[in-house]
Amino acid sequence: MSSGPAPSSNELAATRTKLADSRTHLAVTRTMVALDRTLMAWVRTSTSLISFGFTIYKFFQYLRQGEKTNVEHLLSPREVGLVMISLGVVALFMATLDYRNQMQKMRADYRDYGPFHVSIAGTLAALMCGLGVIGFVLVFLRQ
Repeated sequence: MSSGPAPSSNELAATRTKLADSRTHLAVTRTMVALDRTLMAWVRTSTSLISFGFTIYKFFQYLRQGEKTNVEHLLSPREVGLVMISLGVVALFMATLDYRNQMQKMRADYRDYGPFHVSIAGTLAALMCGLGVIGFVLVFLRQ
């Protein structure tokens, strides 16, 4: 019933090594995609914080246009907006740094399983971080 001679131990070892390399390559790819997904979740969360902070500021600025009294509050909508925007920017900045460190570690530990892709998620995170800083500066400079 056998179709030929049994493979030698060298052939078995080569086959198993090839299978292990293939599985390791897939595991590295899955890990890199998971890092991308995690960064995109941080981008989504930070964008929500930034846009919500900017919206709070603009909404209450619009409401104050018709108001004639100047009531002092502990935290004005401007400060709340600035806090929300800064939380979003800081969270995204920290997430991007963590992503960058993790990717460098992956590239160093598994360089034989490259070439590694350049992530669109990292580029998008940097762009959103820049836009968040611009939004923060615009709200901060505007009285």
